[in-house]
Amino acid sequence: MMKILILAALSTASVYFAQTYPVSDIPENLKKNADVVIRKDFTTAHINKIDEIKYQHNTVITVLNKDGDSKAQVYIPYQKGDDISDVKVTVYDESGKKLKSFSKSDFGDFANNTQGVFYSDNRILALPYTSAYYPYTIDFSYQIINENTIFIPDFMPFSSPNTALEAAEFKVINKSGIDLKTKTYPSKYNYASVSVADNGNEKTYSYKNVPAIDDALMLPQPEKILPKVSFTLAKFNLEGKLGTLSSWADFGTWYYANLVEPVSASTPAIKAEVAALKLEGSTEEKVKKIYQHMQSKTRYIFVGLGIGGWLPMLPEEVQKKGYGDCKGLTNYMKTLLNEAGIPSHYCVVNSGSSQVSFDPDFPSMGGNHAILMVPTEKGNIWLENTSQQIAFNHLSYSTADRNVLAVTKKGIELINTPAYTAEQNREKQILKINLTEDNSINGEIQFAYTGSQYDNNLSYAYLSPKQRTDAMKARFDVLNFEKVEMKDFVNDKDNAVIKFNIDFKANNYSKNTGTNLIFRAVPIFTNNYYKSDENRELPFEIGQSFQDEYEIDFIIPKNYKIDEVPENMTINSEFGTYKLNIVKNGESLKVTRFIKINKGIFPKEKYNDYVSFRKKTLNMDNSKILLTKI
Repeated sequence: MMKILILAALSTASVYFAQTYPVSDIPENLKKNADVVIRKDFTTAHINKIDEIKYQHNTVITVLNKDGDSKAQVYIPYQKGDDISDVKVTVYDESGKKLKSFSKSDFGDFANNTQGVFYSDNRILALPYTSAYYPYTIDFSYQIINENTIFIPDFMPFSSPNTALEAAEFKVINKSGIDLKTKTYPSKYNYASVSVADNGNEKTYSYKNVPAIDDALMLPQPEKILPKVSFTLAKFNLEGKLGTLSSWADFGTWYYANLVEPVSASTPAIKAEVAALKLEGSTEEKVKKIYQHMQSKTRYIFVGLGIGGWLPMLPEEVQKKGYGDCKGLTNYMKTLLNEAGIPSHYCVVNSGSSQVSFDPDFPSMGGNHAILMVPTEKGNIWLENTSQQIAFNHLSYSTADRNVLAVTKKGIELINTPAYTAEQNREKQILKINLTEDNSINGEIQFAYTGSQYDNNLSYAYLSPKQRTDAMKARFDVLNFEKVEMKDFVNDKDNAVIKFNIDFKANNYSKNTGTNLIFRAVPIFTNNYYKSDENRELPFEIGQSFQDEYEIDFIIPKNYKIDEVPENMTINSEFGTYKLNIVKNGESLKVTRFIKINKGIFPKEKYNDYVSFRKKTLNMDNSKILLTKI
């Protein structure tokens, strides 16, 4: 009898510990809007000493459909010196039956960068596995020992939409004797909350049953919706360089001494390079001449070598090779300015479409891009050093309107980059159009773009004339072009303005109503589709403000007169303003269109109000004008 009891106990234990995660166990509310469900995401961080953190990871993800494959990729990012062990991967089918298992030897070892030609110490172990059947579940675990303790990952439920979470846990066991600083950022929308269990040197943070964020139109980035916990050690190591993170000032002096000053040395060749420019005029004029010279002789290539990939290339190397990444090119530009006697600040920024700033009250290592700031009596000059085409003193929408870490000898100063207004993010169209009896139109359109709309059109600068025409034709496909040519393309790098003209002919613009002609008032308009949503669950975001101004002159065909035109219209809303004005002048018709959109995050209750506003603007763009045959 005792043997039977023991066998039964062992059998029960085996079933208990051999979790197979059948899909039927997933709560229905977590399947809603989800491509994947994270069944378990457990990490334990053993902080053993200033130069050692041992991470134990175990993640179990159920992939519900093909769209979830990319969110369940099995990979381990690492750097030289990291110790990776206990790598295990098990794949289960829908019922929880084991299909396959893998070990570390099944992984490929690749460069961890997607930007093409580069040099980097960043590596990635990846398992190239894709299932032919859905749903399936991947149980992935490994251990990694990292000597770089400056980075401890943030703890969020997930980082992408259409992902749900059953349980996540981040446990920190701090045996180092170093103060571990933490900060919890609650969800502004009460979407989820983090639980904390504090047991002295052992703290456990957890999330439970977080539903998926549906990838709805105009959805803010998940990091703006979800809670997170940030961590940093008061003392840290980065590639053998020890430092403190008790304040931005302390961290900044370490950053300058270890990552800026060691690569700031000039050379006789660099001195001669600056001297040959024969700089004259104001500080701004000198900076512009140096900057545009630097642009003309360098190109961007990602380089992730030296002190964890954070140390810039030597300016001498960039000068000789003619390439570098954001760190190297920014450092090279800084060195050129130093030779001209112009001080500047190396700045680290969070680059991306979502505006993410550093927390003034929680110093930590971060950022993913480097730019340069030149202080002058007339204001700061900002330089993006990775583009050969971008204008002087212009930051794109990916780095504007957020703060940066400006690194100086005295420490780090948090400085805001420029925030562009709607008036600065401007499109100007001047159209001269001939209407013909065969329903076609022909003429010329002049375009001009500034601010973030300059950024949106900067890609044309990298294309051949034919490629520009083809791209423009596809972009303005609301017109049925028979022929079109882009000409007079100008990238004004002194004033951050893109200009170009097109000559065109487009068919089927007007329609016949008996012997009369009817056509829309605005030739080029957005064909976005706006749909109301009574069940909107989250706020919506207008990421960029902008202002569009159109001046349209129609020349009507002979033997026709202007019969009916829409009334002038103005629509005011908290989301923006729209105006359409039409003036008859003999055989011509002048239409002016104005729209201004305000950026911001708005509550879900106002989403349908926004849709209504945009539908009204589209309806006005499609207002019809009637010509009567004489």
